[in-house]
Amino acid sequence: MQQPNLKIPSNFVLRISNLFMLDFSSEIKLQTTRSGGKGGQNVNKVETAVIAYFNIPASQILTEEQKTLVQQKLANRINAEGELVIRSQTHRTQLANKKEAIEKVNELVTQSLHKKKARIATKPSKKAKEKRLEGKKISSERKEGRRKFKPGDF
Repeated sequence: MQQPNLKIPSNFVLRISNLFMLDFSSEIKLQTTRSGGKGGQNVNKVETAVIAYFNIPASQILTEEQKTLVQQKLANRINAEGELVIRSQTHRTQLANKKEAIEKVNELVTQSLHKKKARIATKPSKKAKEKRLEGKKISSERKEGRRKFKPGDF
């Protein structure tokens, strides 16, 4: 069976290239530590948890503008030295935790660099306004009908 020759439009390729993931693994310092939780006798001997430190001010990959943007958006994860701190201890092996910590740092920094799309303010349509006022009128009439009559009303 012969495979069809598919041509991908250029605008499709551009859209895919916009979803890039930066790699900061060369600038990440890793530290191992003992992981908490279950593990029996092994938990007190083996250092499987990994703490990743990414020094934002010293980064050579990011521009000054990008550094300030990352520091603002990830302020709650940055320590006093200006380092982004990520801890990974979900896996049983140190290698898997290292891989996950690096992926988390890359993902967080890349996401913080994306600018949010500005919201365009819209007005309610004429039909929507009329519908809202009609609903208010009906509600008002319903409540008006619950009122007790007084002798001076007639």
